[in-house]
Amino acid sequence: YVIRLCLEKILLQCILQSRTLSGADAINALRPFYFAVHPDFFGQHPKEREVNENSLKRLNGYLENLQKPGFRSFKPTQLTFYVREREPNSSNVQESFSTSGFRAVSFTLHTRDLLSTVLDILNSCSLSTEHIQSLNVNSQPHKEAKSTVNRPIKWDKTYYTFTGFKDPEEELEQAQRVETTLISWLDDNEASAVKKLKKSLPLRKELERLKSELSHQLQLSDIRWQRSWGIAHRCSQLHSLGRLVQQRPEVLKNVKGRTVVFTDRSGMSAAGHVMLGTMDVHHHWTKIFERLPNYYKLQKRLLFLEDRISQLLGGIQVVYIEELQPLLTLEEYYETLDSFYNKLRDSRLPFHPRSLRGLQMILESDRYAPSLHEFGHFMIPTVCDPATLQWFIFAKAQEARKNLKRKEEMMITEKELIDTSTEKFSLDRLYKEPSVSSAQMIDCCKRLLEESLPYLQGMHLCISHFYSVLQDGDLCIPWNWK
Repeated sequence: YVIRLCLEKILLQCILQSRTLSGADAINALRPFYFAVHPDFFGQHPKEREVNENSLKRLNGYLENLQKPGFRSFKPTQLTFYVREREPNSSNVQESFSTSGFRAVSFTLHTRDLLSTVLDILNSCSLSTEHIQSLNVNSQPHKEAKSTVNRPIKWDKTYYTFTGFKDPEEELEQAQRVETTLISWLDDNEASAVKKLKKSLPLRKELERLKSELSHQLQLSDIRWQRSWGIAHRCSQLHSLGRLVQQRPEVLKNVKGRTVVFTDRSGMSAAGHVMLGTMDVHHHWTKIFERLPNYYKLQKRLLFLEDRISQLLGGIQVVYIEELQPLLTLEEYYETLDSFYNKLRDSRLPFHPRSLRGLQMILESDRYAPSLHEFGHFMIPTVCDPATLQWFIFAKAQEARKNLKRKEEMMITEKELIDTSTEKFSLDRLYKEPSVSSAQMIDCCKRLLEESLPYLQGMHLCISHFYSVLQDGDLCIPWNWK
């Protein structure tokens, strides 16, 4: 019986060999998909960028598991991506970018080989699969390969009983039959989260100590991180900054009163924060600190431009909101403002002075039509026609004031619910990802408060769009949990 199983396994490998991709082939086959959803292309849309970034991490983990020798554990993975639509053209700009310029696509991965997984992803996103024929998958035509994917070998039930392996068909049926709920997920993952959290506690204390010491030593307003790096990674970055303070204390005197942000590149952000690129060496950081006086001069010119634009638009305030905009450098944002100001100055729009005081607007470089954010901010494209801009602001001014007032009320409600939930469940921390809106957070907390969840005592709970246990023990749950 064992010999027969071995022979069948060898035969199975031979058959599968004709319809599998190598890891490199899979990456090549998915290039159109990665281009369509890569976070770097969603700079002006923080929510969509973070959803894609998190989904890509989970997809990469899924693909890596498929390539591991002897991989047999199987759990269907649901993913959501925002897909870039086709590029706008002069004849049909409004149609392609009438709203946000991309669409949301959700699908569940439950395939067990790279080829069928790649095909499922591309088909779900309405992307072409013709280029896969050119990859070194097999000499058969694509249609034949695809039909083979849907005809897996069926093993007798005794095979799974004898070997102890899980029956993939039975596991898939069970996963499709039972929807993940908050209680069931916490039951399965509480022990893992507690173990990781306890392991991270010494590092968390070290992080707080380093942050407090550096903030006091340099007289900083705050220290932040752009991405969700782990605790160990953050400690390493603070240690690097601490070494620079010891080696070159004289160059850091210019940073007094500022906020330092560890991010992907070095410079000064549009919000006036000092950015330290995590891939840069101390030499680059030193140059940034030495150039701070010049940055401060440019920042004054930038504030003057914002004031001039405000005067031309009836007193509406030009703002830069980190949660809603990409992390621009001071130079990039100044160029954007300067270009927009020159266009306004030449058009001479007839706005009554101070008629729009109290309203706010955000400049965006990747939109083609103005819009009004749910919290009352005007989202104005830098290429917007002045006449269209004037008409849109006049038409939406009253609605914008209502939305701004609603925002203030929601922020108060959100904070109260976070405090109440933290206290009820004895959480060490309750927070949300930037991609989760205040309305979603409020809805989530209200439903949480109706439950009894002893699992959460002492935990760090993050409200997100998916279930996950982070490397330092934080629990991530979707805001619309069942």
